[in-house]
Amino acid sequence: MSWLTEFVRPKIRTLLGRTEVPDNLWHQCPSCKQMIFHRELEAGLKVCPHCGHHMPATAADRLAWTFDAGSYTRIDLPKAVADPLKFRDQKRYADRLREAREKTKQDDALLVAHGEIGGHKAVVAAMGFEFMGGSMGAAVGDGLVAAARLAVLQAAPLVVYTSSGGARMQEGVISLMQMPRSIIATQMVKEAGMPFIVVLTDPTTGGVTASFAMLGDIHIAEPNAMIGFAGARVIEQTVREKLPNGFQRAEYLHQHGIIDMVVRRGELAGTLARLIGLLTTNQKQAA
Repeated sequence: MSWLTEFVRPKIRTLLGRTEVPDNLWHQCPSCKQMIFHRELEAGLKVCPHCGHHMPATAADRLAWTFDAGSYTRIDLPKAVADPLKFRDQKRYADRLREAREKTKQDDALLVAHGEIGGHKAVVAAMGFEFMGGSMGAAVGDGLVAAARLAVLQAAPLVVYTSSGGARMQEGVISLMQMPRSIIATQMVKEAGMPFIVVLTDPTTGGVTASFAMLGDIHIAEPNAMIGFAGARVIEQTVREKLPNGFQRAEYLHQHGIIDMVVRRGELAGTLARLIGLLTTNQKQAA
């Protein structure tokens, strides 16, 4: 029990004459264990003001933080067939989908929107780990294809935020088919001469890393983001060697040339704006 729980909360209850105080007013940083007032945390884009730890963010957060003044237009994504394999483990896949949709108010793990970043038009696709671990099923594949087509139609760069545990096991081979589909989507953007920028967030693993997430023209990562295919323990057991410190973390991958830059969340929108301006200069001059 912390001093906030033992002393501050009872005092607040006494002063305000309430029997209860909402539990979500304060958040504890999982890294430094400091308590952060919820408004301060939101104002800081869910980055701990004490240690700089980047906390999980939703797909909707990503869109709001990226576009100028938080203004953008969401697009409706194709409706994938629900529960194509009639899958069941501890519960039915259809039930898991319904629960995830009720909890997140989203149809699936991907949101797509268009607007402006630093005055440059752009299409952004954001994956949300809050929806079944950001797993990639048919709906996510359909969404990535739709985002690519919109980017080509608008002659705009495509920015994708990744946050995923990989392919969605409840869709079996259908989920694996989304890997080549997502690669085709990225190729559509590149053939149209538009930039494809990937922002890797914590975590980005499995089939997402093994497909479109590593095909960007530029790869950006948030600090300390875990990025890899298989888990570190699985790799250690396979190669029978101790992995180096920081293995599969953004800074390690940057040092070894796997990604281009590590950027703090508060600087991401500005960095994207500069990159899009540089990468689209030739297209503007040609026009």
